[in-house]
Amino acid sequence: MLTLFLVSRVPTQVGEKFTLDGDEGHHAAKVLRIGVGEEVLLGDGRGSWAKASVLAAGKKSLDLTVLESGFQKASPIAMSVVQAIPKGDRAKEAIELLTEAGADRIIPWQAARSIGKAQDGVEKFEKTAREASKQSRRLWMPEVANVASTSNVVDEVRLADLAIVFHESATQKISDVLQKFENISSVLIVIGPEGGLTDDEIKLFSGAGASVVLMGRPVLRSAHAGIAAIAAVCTGLRIW
Repeated sequence: MLTLFLVSRVPTQVGEKFTLDGDEGHHAAKVLRIGVGEEVLLGDGRGSWAKASVLAAGKKSLDLTVLESGFQKASPIAMSVVQAIPKGDRAKEAIELLTEAGADRIIPWQAARSIGKAQDGVEKFEKTAREASKQSRRLWMPEVANVASTSNVVDEVRLADLAIVFHESATQKISDVLQKFENISSVLIVIGPEGGLTDDEIKLFSGAGASVVLMGRPVLRSAHAGIAAIAAVCTGLRIW
């Protein structure tokens, strides 16, 4: 599988010459030691891509020629995930897993029982999503929204065609809920913190139209629950 490098502009003409430099070029030439004749994949994070061959390798850059190019359409169902911010490195892990699972939009949430905080903004989360996009060969990089309050999440619930809140005490299964929905274009998944959702949060979300569902018998860590939730939803809606 070709290594993906994200660039601001993807060369689209076959035979076009392109220099991969900057941080991406340094990583390709210095760290990965990609050499002449090898092929790489370029993407802009918004669907455009190009496969290119290495003509020359410098210390911090690669000179490329385009072999083919194209455009990958975005998924017809936009998948947004509200993730209660976990503590420490688990926040990074959550962003990585959500990106690899295919979330189109990640909304960090300062829930009532959230232990973690994003006091310095979401720049680190954005960087994590970018790196995870490259690792998972995603041609569409997810958007990382600003940290949301509970009232912000309520607004997101109202806007989604389908909003699902996962909670261990729920009585209805996700498979039963998904059977009721067809021809939707947006899904919102809400993942609570390690300490669980409060009764007030559940009441607010369900009152705004969200379905509170059970994922399964095992109780997952907050940072790990999102990837399982996306998998379940994508399978249930036949996205996968």
